[in-house]
Amino acid sequence: MTPPADEAALATVYAAHAPAVRAYLRRRAASPQVADDLLQETFLRVWRTIGRLEPGRDEREVRAYVLTVARNVATDAWRSAGRRPELLDDGSVLDALPGDDGLEEAVDGWLVAEALRRLAPAHREVVRLLFHEGMSVRQAAARLGVPEGTVKSRSHYAVRALRVAFEEMGVTR
Repeated sequence: MTPPADEAALATVYAAHAPAVRAYLRRRAASPQVADDLLQETFLRVWRTIGRLEPGRDEREVRAYVLTVARNVATDAWRSAGRRPELLDDGSVLDALPGDDGLEEAVDGWLVAEALRRLAPAHREVVRLLFHEGMSVRQAAARLGVPEGTVKSRSHYAVRALRVAFEEMGVTR
């Protein structure tokens, strides 16, 4: 008997991404056992939303989604434990911390790129000019050859569409 489609999809996602998610969670958790619990919770949440992962989707997008779920699970666990950040007054303590491998930045980059890909081309261009290149509304309007009001409305609808895209991808921050 073959497993239902969502179980087969979850098994595929798990096989491809569990090692990276486990490594990510082990850097965040107090112990390997806690990391394994967080891994289980992560894939439980992914299974509940497996319908969002369309067949044939780019593996980088799937990994970004799964890592976002893992980050949210780790954050929820940290919050539920009632922990508060400690204030450090000794700069040497910060220097002794292990270096960041850039995983957070990579995940954020994948998420932003995917969200921007979902925008209409006109909205994506306005976002690029206003936020990436730092142009004013007037400069963007001149570059695009449209009225300033059009740039303002496109940026408004682009931000709304980005919010929806991030919600669909499970980004909660």
